Amino acid sequence: MKNFLQLKKNLKKDFSSLKTIKLAVLGDTSTQFLTEGLRGIGFDHGFDLKIWEADFNQIERQVYDLSSDLYEFKPEMVIVFRSSHKLLAKYNKSKPDQHTSLANNELDTIKSIYSNITNNLDAKIIYYNYTEIDDSIFGNYSCKTESSFLFQLRKLNYELMVMASNKPNLYLCDISSIQNQVGKSNFFQPSIYLSTEMVLSIDVLPKVASKTLDLINSLTGKLKKCVILDLDNTTWGGTIGDDGVENIQIGSLGIGKAFSEFQYWIKKLKNRGIIVAVCSKNTESVAKEPFEKHPDMVLRMEDISVFKANWDNKADNVRQIQNILNIGFDSMVFLDDNPFERNMVKENIPEICVPELPEDPADYLEYLYGLNLFETVSFSNEDKARTKLYQVEAERVKAHQKFTNEDDFLKNLEMVSDIKPFNRFNSPRVAQLSQRSNQYNLRTVRYSEADIEKISKSNDYATFSFTLEDKFGDNGLICVIILQKEDKKTLFIDTWFMSCRVLKRGMENFVLNTIVDFAKENGFDLLKGEYLPTAKNALVKDHYHDLGFKKRDSFFVLEVSTYQNKKNYIKTQK
Repeated sequence: MKNFLQLKKNLKKDFSSLKTIKLAVLGDTSTQFLTEGLRGIGFDHGFDLKIWEADFNQIERQVYDLSSDLYEFKPEMVIVFRSSHKLLAKYNKSKPDQHTSLANNELDTIKSIYSNITNNLDAKIIYYNYTEIDDSIFGNYSCKTESSFLFQLRKLNYELMVMASNKPNLYLCDISSIQNQVGKSNFFQPSIYLSTEMVLSIDVLPKVASKTLDLINSLTGKLKKCVILDLDNTTWGGTIGDDGVENIQIGSLGIGKAFSEFQYWIKKLKNRGIIVAVCSKNTESVAKEPFEKHPDMVLRMEDISVFKANWDNKADNVRQIQNILNIGFDSMVFLDDNPFERNMVKENIPEICVPELPEDPADYLEYLYGLNLFETVSFSNEDKARTKLYQVEAERVKAHQKFTNEDDFLKNLEMVSDIKPFNRFNSPRVAQLSQRSNQYNLRTVRYSEADIEKISKSNDYATFSFTLEDKFGDNGLICVIILQKEDKKTLFIDTWFMSCRVLKRGMENFVLNTIVDFAKENGFDLLKGEYLPTAKNALVKDHYHDLGFKKRDSFFVLEVSTYQNKKNYIKTQK
C-alpha cells in the first residue's frame, strides 16, 4: 500500500479519463488530509473523486440547513465521520446519571442525519464507525457497567450495525478494525490531535482511505467475484504428485492447520457467493484425489465451479476459466504460492488481481484478511447457490456439444421464465444485480434497495424481473427491465441488464416481446432505448440495432405497432 506522500503525488496526475464521482465529506474533526488521501487512492482505483469538504464540526449545520453547500453540491455519496473523541467529550461534560443514555442519544442523532440526507439527496451514506477509547475509569469492570464510556461505545457500534442492516442507503466503513490491526498508538497521535483536531495519523490515512474506496468500488459495481486456487503448497502443504494423498500437510496439527484454516476461509467465501476455481499444474485425476478421499479436506469437489489441472501454461488455463465463467478478469483473484507462476499470470493478464502471498503459509490468512479483496454491499440467498449455478452451466455446455443445430439445442433445454414486477421479495436481488452487472448492461445505472423500492411504488415506471429455468436447473433472477413513462406515447428503457450466464439462449428476444406487449396493452407507440458505453459493456453496443431499433440522435427507437414477435424457445411460467 502506498504511503500518504505517494498518494499526494497522485494528485498531480491526469484525472481526465477517469470515472467521476461527486463525494461529500462531513467530519467533526479535521478531514483535510483524509480528503487528499481519498482523492489520491481514488486515482489508483480509476476514479476522479470530486470532493466537497465541510468545515470541521459542521455536520449538523450542513445536514439540517437545506440551503447549505452540501445540498447545493448534490453529491452521489456522503462520508460522515463522527469521532469517538468528540463523543468522549460529550460523556465527560454530561452528568453521571446521563452516561447510560449516551449510545442511544448518539444513535438518535445518526438516524436524524441519515433521514435528512436521504430525504433531500439522492446519495449513499458511508458512515465511519467508532474506534475504541478506554478511559480506564472502571478498568475491566467497564465491560459490566453501562455507566462506563467503553460500554457505551461498544453498544453504539453494535446498535449502529443493527441500524445499518435496516437502512438500504447506509454503509458502514469499519475503521475500528483498522485501529485493532495497527494499534492505537499508530492510529491516533495525541499531540497532533491537540494542535490540529486531526484524529487520524498520517501513517494510517492510506488504510482508512483504502477501506473507504473498497466500499466505493463495491457501490459502483467493481467487485471480486471469483478466487482461483493453486493446489500444492497453497491449498495444502506438499506436492500431491510426489507425496501422495496420505502425506500432504492438512488437518489440525503443525503447518497442516494453516492450510485447513485457509480452506475454511475459502469455503466461507464460497458460501457467501464467491466462485471458487482451481488452476493447478498436475494430472487431473491425481489433483482431485484429496478433494475426494482425504478425510481432513475442508473443500470438496462440490465447492469447485471450474477445475483445471493439467500441464499447460497457467495463464492459458486462467483464460479458459474466465471464458467458462464469462466474467471480467478484473473480477478474479489468483492465489498461488509460486512467485514464478504469479508473475507469469500477471504479465499475461494484467487486469487480474494476484496477491503476493507470504513465504510462510502460517501468514496467508492474516495477509489476505488485510487486503479485504472481497468487499460487498449486499448478500442474498441466490449468492449461496452460485457454485451450483456454474456447475449446472458446465452440464449445459456438455449437452450443447451434442447438437449440431442451435434451434434443436434451445428447444431441448425446455426453458421457462417467470415474469414479475419488483416486489419486497425480489427487490434485494434486483438491487444487487444492479450493483454487480457490468457487461450486459445498457446504461449501467446503479440502484440501491431504497431506489428500487421508490421506483416500484412510482406510477412513472413499469418494472419487470425475469427468471430462467430449464431442465438442468434454475438460474434464478437473470434479467431486469425498468421502463420510464416519458410521455403518453413513449416508454424509455431506463434499465436493461441481464446475466451473461444466459447469453445466446434467446432471452433478449423474449424480453423484448414482453415489453412490446406491455407497451401495446397500455397505449404506448414507441420504445426508446439508450446505450451508454463503459469500459466493460462493449458486448451490448449493437444490442438495440440487432433487435431492430432505429437510431435517432443519440437514442434508439422502436415503433411497437409494426413490431413482429421475435423467435425464441422460452415459455412464460403460468
